[in-house]
Amino acid sequence: MSQRPRKMLRESRVVARTYILQQWRAFVTSPCHLASEHGRKNNPQTTATTNRTDDEINSLLKVPRSYGKRVAEFTPTILSRPIGLNNPPKPGENTGIDTRSLQQRRDDFVNYEKHLARREELKRKISKPYFRDWSNIKWHKGKSFLSPPRLFRAELSLYFPNLYGRTLVKTDKKPRDTTPVLIGRASVVAIFSGLWAENQVKTFISPEANPDLQAALNESGGRAQLVRINVEENAMKAWLIRLFAGSLRRQLGKPNWDKYFIVRKGISDEIRESIGLLNSKVGYVYLVDEHCRIRWAGSGPSEPEERAGLVKGVQRLVSEMAGQRSKTPPTMGQK
Repeated sequence: MSQRPRKMLRESRVVARTYILQQWRAFVTSPCHLASEHGRKNNPQTTATTNRTDDEINSLLKVPRSYGKRVAEFTPTILSRPIGLNNPPKPGENTGIDTRSLQQRRDDFVNYEKHLARREELKRKISKPYFRDWSNIKWHKGKSFLSPPRLFRAELSLYFPNLYGRTLVKTDKKPRDTTPVLIGRASVVAIFSGLWAENQVKTFISPEANPDLQAALNESGGRAQLVRINVEENAMKAWLIRLFAGSLRRQLGKPNWDKYFIVRKGISDEIRESIGLLNSKVGYVYLVDEHCRIRWAGSGPSEPEERAGLVKGVQRLVSEMAGQRSKTPPTMGQK
């Protein structure tokens, strides 16, 4: 090999090494805005989603999370403020599907600002300890907060997000939005991922643990319903759930097939922070009114007073729907 090609090869290696070193320094020194409360407060996307002060989310600030510093001790407190999103949900949101064209993907690929945002997103995912959620279960079996003793006021309540997933309906294999199912009814929404979390939500909603809830749903005249959302981001586990869908259909009954969602994508960290879904291994229960507003919430294994509060909340929403409705109901994004 002549001297000139060798010199060019050495120079190219130096340039490549310098570039990689610069990129690595920028990566390791970039701030992780979800690692602390200051970062979450200054995050534009989170601020636009929640738009709440520290006092309003004070009951959730000390809840153990899958990121940040480990918690030495934790005792759940009563959820004192409404949780949820500022804007009403719309079908088609949070699907997790990339609808960009090839040209748009190319433009985003060469956009340096979007590259930095994507790098921060990947860093947040990489920095999360894999077993942190499991280790946080040692605090009161993972209970994030205690249910409020009464419903949140309708005019102050925030919104439950639209989620997107397949149901148990045999004739329709396509994924569906949750918003059309929730609009117009009082809904008890149970969110879980895995058997441990499913057993926790059963302490709130199962006929054996809470027979009064089943009675309230039956006596509502179709104004109240139970919706189950099984969140499974792992492709193999989601495939196993679909494989045993026949067993779920027999267990739930045909009237509930369209109210059981298997969600794989679309639940971002911002959504989790907004609705208090802070531990992926814990079950959560939400009471959502006919306008998709979160009026009550529960987490982890239920307490007797929480089960009673859920029943009273359902009865209250049903009576509100049967009586005089709000003069100016919020405009929902219906198709």
